[in-house]
Amino acid sequence: MTQSPRKTSGRKALSASFIARVGLMAALALIFSYVEAIIPYNPGVPGIKLGIANVVTVVALYKFGPKDAAAVSVIRVILAGLLFNGLFGMLYALAGAVVSLTGMILLKKTGLFSVTGVSMAAGVLHNMGQLLVAAALIEDLRIFFYFPVLLFSGIAAGILVGVASALALRALR
Repeated sequence: MTQSPRKTSGRKALSASFIARVGLMAALALIFSYVEAIIPYNPGVPGIKLGIANVVTVVALYKFGPKDAAAVSVIRVILAGLLFNGLFGMLYALAGAVVSLTGMILLKKTGLFSVTGVSMAAGVLHNMGQLLVAAALIEDLRIFFYFPVLLFSGIAAGILVGVASALALRALR
């Protein structure tokens, strides 16, 4: 008895188009992460970044769906962590990515928000995810006094990423 080429040990095999699509988008997001790492941008507050690699995640979510966006996000965060940020940087980024992607998926499903609105919320949620990890690591809730600063930076970065994502989605139609 032969197995279907789409099944392997009881689980669905990933399609070649999914692997290729996610691989290309993850590579593009990693390039954006590298560009952001070499930009001499220092707002004077630790943890604030532009988040331009998230444009690829937002585009993946709107163009292909949550599975693609999650794969792109996790691959990019792990590779960027290994290449640029180190283990703790990767841990913070992964927490932020999980919380923000979950929020983006839920907000997109409501249909009540624009791409920019979803991205703006994701920027804030990303910072919240990072603060949760920081609070757990240092075992001090006073780290949340830093949230108002991160709230405004998350909104600003989210708007920037959202506008860029909306333009990219319009160009891809």
